[in-house]
Amino acid sequence: MRSLLALIFSASILAASGACAETRVFIIANGYGDQCLAKGEKCGASVARTYCQSRDFAQASSYRRVDPDEITGSVPKSGTNCSHGHCDEYVAITCQR
Repeated sequence: MRSLLALIFSASILAASGACAETRVFIIANGYGDQCLAKGEKCGASVARTYCQSRDFAQASSYRRVDPDEITGSVPKSGTNCSHGHCDEYVAITCQR
């Protein structure tokens, strides 16, 4: 009986420690035209990591291009109050503390 309680207690502590890690997804305009970042290639890792660190996160766990249709809210379309005609290029960067 005691070993069962110890097992349950240990499992709850492990579950709680995993819940403390904060993850946040940032949607940014790919104004740099960084194709490594947009395609999720390894060469975009340093850009994503630097972006996360500038937001006080430790690391970037993923990054990829997102279509404007995937983003909720108001997103400008190409040619409409859009500088450089790249308003349809967005990147999602997932950061973790």
